Amino acid sequence: MTALDDIVHKLVRRFKTNDPFVIAKGLNIIIRHAEFGPGTRGFYYRRLRRRFIIIDSGLPEEWQRVVCAHELGHDRLHSGLSQFWIDEHTFFHTGKYERQANIFAIKLLTHCTDRDPGETEESYLLRCGVPKQLHNLRM
Repeated sequence: MTALDDIVHKLVRRFKTNDPFVIAKGLNIIIRHAEFGPGTRGFYYRRLRRRFIIIDSGLPEEWQRVVCAHELGHDRLHSGLSQFWIDEHTFFHTGKYERQANIFAIKLLTHCTDRDPGETEESYLLRCGVPKQLHNLRM
């Protein structure tokens, strides 16, 4: 079990669900919805010791769940760093952080669901609510 698997497992055990909205609420992360332009689905930030996940209100419900899981990944993995801070104050390639948050989201969304015998990886991920755009991270 990797460190990432361990983080996901502990969250699911603590909150008795893999629902990212329930977990975020349990962690006192404030979730808000806003309308964004094309290309932005959501973001995570901290301000005055409060943590926020902002999700594009125009997204379908399934995508909102994925975005919440992804942003929750930023909270758990990149504590104290917001995307805006990383972009403005460091030379880090943010793709690494986005990839880690995507993998966290996949692990969280698939955590409570076993793969059926004979089921393809693609159909398993779709059944768990993981969009095709993220399948290459798991396959």
